Amino acid sequence: MLFDKQTYVERRNVLRKRIANGLILLFGNNDSPVNYPSNGYKFRQDSSFLYYFGQHREGLVGVIDADSGEEWLLGNDIDIEDIVWFGQVDSVADMAAQSGVAKSAPMKQLQQLVESARKQGRRIHFLPPYRHDLMIQLMDLTGIHPSRQRAEASVELIKAVIDQRAVKSAGEVAEIERACAIGYEMHTTAMHMCAPGVTEQEIAGRISGIASSKGCIVSFPSILSMHGEIMHGYPSPRPLEAGRLMLCDAGAETNENYCSDNTRTSPITGKFTQRQKEIYQIVVDCHDHALTLAAPGVKWWDVHFGVARLMTERLKELGLMKGDVDAAVEAGAHAMFFPHGLGHMMGMDVHDMEGLGQNYVGFDEEVQPRLDQFGTNALRCGRRLQEGWVMTDEPGIYFIPALIDEWRQTGHCSEFLNFDLLETYKDFGGIRIENDILITHDGCRMLGEKIIPYHINDVEEFMLPF
Repeated sequence: MLFDKQTYVERRNVLRKRIANGLILLFGNNDSPVNYPSNGYKFRQDSSFLYYFGQHREGLVGVIDADSGEEWLLGNDIDIEDIVWFGQVDSVADMAAQSGVAKSAPMKQLQQLVESARKQGRRIHFLPPYRHDLMIQLMDLTGIHPSRQRAEASVELIKAVIDQRAVKSAGEVAEIERACAIGYEMHTTAMHMCAPGVTEQEIAGRISGIASSKGCIVSFPSILSMHGEIMHGYPSPRPLEAGRLMLCDAGAETNENYCSDNTRTSPITGKFTQRQKEIYQIVVDCHDHALTLAAPGVKWWDVHFGVARLMTERLKELGLMKGDVDAAVEAGAHAMFFPHGLGHMMGMDVHDMEGLGQNYVGFDEEVQPRLDQFGTNALRCGRRLQEGWVMTDEPGIYFIPALIDEWRQTGHCSEFLNFDLLETYKDFGGIRIENDILITHDGCRMLGEKIIPYHINDVEEFMLPF
């Protein structure tokens, strides 16, 4: 377990008091087979279960009675055949004691606990499931069909978990920075390997191996491509080409599920062209502008649109945009270049708690998502920032040929865009710069003891032959 027993006891106490009544079910994950039962993917525990119970073994469920305060850790002890193949592990009773849980029981008792609570007319609180085996288990327990489980998940529990997990303790920040250190090694390796003739897959494979060599995994499938204009451009067998840019979006996830997430865009020859410098510098300035805006009490919505306004001003200077800056941003014209949100929460999940429902994670009664405008509908967060939150700061500028063609044909935002000049950028690709930031008491700071180079001179100097 990453933290001491009392940490998990206190987390569950906070949750129980917030929910106040009913039975809380927190499902751990089961093993997931690749192609047959004994050939499995590397086990990855559910983040919320791990947050409250600290245990990594598969096949566990935590139960909290919000009325009485009783707690159970349920799961089946392994048998001798399991021990032969996988070795001895702690009993469920031992794991319960380690987590400060008074009671343990075989998994079959879960049905009895739930049935007893339902007969008494008590609420059964559960989070939205995302694995089909757990959906089936939940249907057996509650009778709720998997197609209805997300809609019938407990909103009270979702909001309570989000509020707790969003604010990171000093120990959690330290674990995230451990992931950042691995991410630094991954990205600097990619930058050193970036050269004509090297394939995208070779670099992506190397950096994934760095995460594995630390006993970790990548926090998401690495994005590495010369086609930076594709948001999720996964590595292909194509060799890198001189004169183009390589976008690498990658991160590590520690054994305790804490993540890093960085993006760098590197010139494949080691030197930016003048046109690449012009666009790259705008992205750098937008990234650094966000650092000056982000602070407790500031709406992330305002940070995003502050960056969008700066980007629009600078693109006007290059002749790619025109007209009134505020009117252009209000119309969503900047989304031609910047079609996603400035960033997202990060922690035990790289898109922290996104599986609980993005509208609950990133928005609230004060700030609601705007789903009717391209680009703005991709914002993952708009809420007021709080001290202890970890966010990603990831502006980008992309030249997407199909989007240029569509907007030109329909005349969308034509009063703000220079389509003739845009035509000449169709082979440009895309640029994104991303760092992980911690919201502090008076502002924010980038996470990681060492920062992956991202300013133009630093990038070019770092990429010199070594």
